Amino acid sequence: ETEKPKKEETPIYEPNQETVETYNNASVEKQVQAEAEEEGFEMEDFPGADDPASFVNFLTTLASQAAAALGAMPHPATGQRTVDLETGKYWVDVLAMLREKTEGNLHAQEKRLLDGLLSDLQMQFVALTRATEEKLKAQAAQKFSAQDILGKK
Repeated sequence: ETEKPKKEETPIYEPNQETVETYNNASVEKQVQAEAEEEGFEMEDFPGADDPASFVNFLTTLASQAAAALGAMPHPATGQRTVDLETGKYWVDVLAMLREKTEGNLHAQEKRLLDGLLSDLQMQFVALTRATEEKLKAQAAQKFSAQDILGKK
């Protein structure tokens, strides 16, 4: 039998202090509620906000998954904050697909909520991707000296 090719894994590491502080005391649901209040309306203004199967609650569930994958909140199962860029990208892509597929069919507050969540998560993903690249570059630079590169020992 042939072996399955190994999937290249995205580096998973503990988020830095800045990432943790950004979301330290705020779950996605609290963040959504705070943003709604800043916009001048209460969570009750969202269509079906008190229905557990509402679109708003569905969005916050998806956003929570993305936030946990991006280290913005503790993972629900493990209680630990870790960064898994591949999983985070998946959930961000799911939210982007939902925005595309629901275009023109959402209540104004639902659209604002989806746009805001997606924008915040995309910015977090980009920041973490850049931080990962910088960390990998720094690790690679430590492995080689100028003498190694020039072939002198």
